[in-house]
Amino acid sequence: MQEKHAIPALQRALGLALIVAGISCAAVQLANGGARAPLAQSSAASQAVDAPRIENAKLETRAAGANLDATLREIAATAEKAEWVGYHVGEVAGERGVCCDNNWNDGNCGRCRLEKENNGVTSTTHADGNLKLEGSRQLVVLYRLEAKQVVKIRVASDTCTLDAGGLPFVWLTGVKATDSVALLATYVRNSDFEDRGDRGLAHGALTAIALHADALADRALESFATADQREGLRRQAAFWMGAARGNAGLLGLQRMAKTDPSSDVRAHVAFALSVNHEPGALDEMIRMAHDDTSSHVRGQALFWLAQKAGKKAVGTITGAIENDPDTDVKKKAVFALSQLPKDEGVPKLIEVAQTNHNPAVRKQAMFWLGQSNDPRALQFFEKVLAQ
Repeated sequence: MQEKHAIPALQRALGLALIVAGISCAAVQLANGGARAPLAQSSAASQAVDAPRIENAKLETRAAGANLDATLREIAATAEKAEWVGYHVGEVAGERGVCCDNNWNDGNCGRCRLEKENNGVTSTTHADGNLKLEGSRQLVVLYRLEAKQVVKIRVASDTCTLDAGGLPFVWLTGVKATDSVALLATYVRNSDFEDRGDRGLAHGALTAIALHADALADRALESFATADQREGLRRQAAFWMGAARGNAGLLGLQRMAKTDPSSDVRAHVAFALSVNHEPGALDEMIRMAHDDTSSHVRGQALFWLAQKAGKKAVGTITGAIENDPDTDVKKKAVFALSQLPKDEGVPKLIEVAQTNHNPAVRKQAMFWLGQSNDPRALQFFEKVLAQ
């Protein structure tokens, strides 16, 4: 019995000792003018209260202060060698989280090796087995510093275990989402967006903005989608409006669909609408398939309609086959029929092959029937050959 009482007492004493040690360290740091304390290898006891699990890191925690940009610049000014800086903000609502950049997951996340080149995740379950509630989901924004500048921006859900590869890691507390969006927007605007591919700073910053649960993120994406911005940026902004921003994203895409001067960008808007789950997205795709001045855009809208809408898209697709003035659009509409579920697409393809007045369209329908491997298509060809 004495042993049972002795163990909790020892635990309480150890806890008090750790608290006293922490206060002492803080006092020493204040006495040194607030200088950054020597970094130590992270452990469960040294984790910040609001930080995700961080492993294999020389971890330091500090307040972000009133100016996030100035704080990051201050840290970067002493970062001769590689180190990481991170913080978290509210993550946009959705069915999935994001783990190690764009590896989408169902809410669980494994170990994210920050120094691994392929940004891989080594497992699919959270290290401590605990799931966070939807309302508490957080997005971790990560900056890799080297040679006194930011060289990479990444994101991860806070259900990930972050492995820093033995590098220093500064965890910032008290970061406001509005300050984070404003800082990230500077990297989107100031980078060579189209020259570095997905590894560029701008792409990482844009991804992070899109996943912030803050209205300022919507306004930032809208500013990236205006006609005076580069086409590559407008295309990527459109994607994130569709993929992550719900109704606000739909409104932005509707504006782009009607006003963007580039047919390539508007074609990408059609795709972005196909990944948006708002009810009005389908109506806008149908409008684009009917009314856009570009045959390329109309064809892309038809294709993505077939992928998204199934039976609801049949009328628009067959209407394009009959009425669109451009033969190339008619042929794309035939292809769109081939993308429908077979019970919907194959009968329509047979109908087009039998009755359409345009030889090129009939030929296209027969080609895609041949690719369908459907018994009804075989019966149709046997009938044609028997005539």
